[in-house]
Amino acid sequence: MEIISQLLPFAFLIAIMYFVIIRPQQKEAKSRKEMIESLKKGDKVVTNGGFIVVISKVEEQFLSVKINNDTIVRITKDSIANKYEDTIEKSESLGKA
Repeated sequence: MEIISQLLPFAFLIAIMYFVIIRPQQKEAKSRKEMIESLKKGDKVVTNGGFIVVISKVEEQFLSVKINNDTIVRITKDSIANKYEDTIEKSESLGKA
């Protein structure tokens, strides 16, 4: 009985850590993966470097993106920060608050 009363606070802390830290990270990773998988030709995205580019071709691990009318480069899918439309919606909602 004494062992249970000593282990109960640790189990409680582990449960709190799961719901506060681990679960939100898993949900964010899942939504990011779904966003990257849903990318298609013509979508505007923001790269991790801050460039706003248009996708011209989707490959298995890479994207061909247009920086301007003359320049097309290949980048990895991991270098996409988010969709440009999502960025606009977030900034507008922050501005209205």
